[in-house]
Amino acid sequence: MGTLVGHVAPGFGFLIIGLWQLFNHIKLYCQHPKSYRPPIWFPAPRVRHLELYLIMMGGWTSILMELFIGPSRHQPLDPTDWTIPSNHLHNFEHATISFTIFTYAAFALHFDRVRLRAGGTLSFLLGALAFAVELLLFYLHSTDHAGVEWQYHWLLQVVISVSLITTVMGIGFPTSFTVGFVRSLSAVFQGVWFNVLGIMLYTPRFIPKGCSLQSDDGRLVVPCDDHLALHRAKALVNLQFAWSLIAVVAFSMWFYFYLAKKYPEVPEYKCLAAKGDQEDYLWESPKKMHVEEKPDNFLDVGKLLKPKDLER
Repeated sequence: MGTLVGHVAPGFGFLIIGLWQLFNHIKLYCQHPKSYRPPIWFPAPRVRHLELYLIMMGGWTSILMELFIGPSRHQPLDPTDWTIPSNHLHNFEHATISFTIFTYAAFALHFDRVRLRAGGTLSFLLGALAFAVELLLFYLHSTDHAGVEWQYHWLLQVVISVSLITTVMGIGFPTSFTVGFVRSLSAVFQGVWFNVLGIMLYTPRFIPKGCSLQSDDGRLVVPCDDHLALHRAKALVNLQFAWSLIAVVAFSMWFYFYLAKKYPEVPEYKCLAAKGDQEDYLWESPKKMHVEEKPDNFLDVGKLLKPKDLER
């Protein structure tokens, strides 16, 4: 991921999935606010597992990019002894994140096909595991992100933490619109921040004043000339994060207002025919039933007569 494409490509993946989730959460809540209970993934109108297929395809593509396309020799291992070189450790870490996301999508797809009772809960757990691995590997990164890079990646960990927390909360609060909304919004913001990180950090014209884009052991780094330039660069990163967050939140509010008008609440009716018939039967007077009953034959007349009448 230490390139422009390495950040923008997964960023677009998170952005598309996040927007799809945000759209479906808002639509489902606007139409069915009383029975709102969203799944961890949403089917498309014609392709039920489209979202999971896209996640699996994106995860597998990222693995290939990190391990076999990105390296200069197109394979990540040392050809002399087939060990992992130090300059390729970050490729394996990024590929591990993608493989965890791929694992979540593959098992969620299988759970839905076999209709397991606890499939939804296990899918949430696998989704939380994917975010946990992503957070752990970015926190314990083999590449020592220093200076401007560290600031970008530290703020990225904040967004991943929100995704992890809201995914775990989705197990205990499955009918909470706020939890689903924030989880989708965090995925959107991950995509936005990945794109901001890739474009602003690896495009020479956008490098802060006093810093420069250089190559270090086959990896792009952004060192700064002095402490003052570094402090200014970090402050600019914080402003970019705040502006991006405000833009994403403002868009989500507008998106909610727009979908609320487009998809009004759908009246939910219950079948009360059987219940109404039963109530009518229970409240019907026994005397009325006795009067309305007409015997069809002599045997029925005998059943209606009391023993005292027969003695007379």
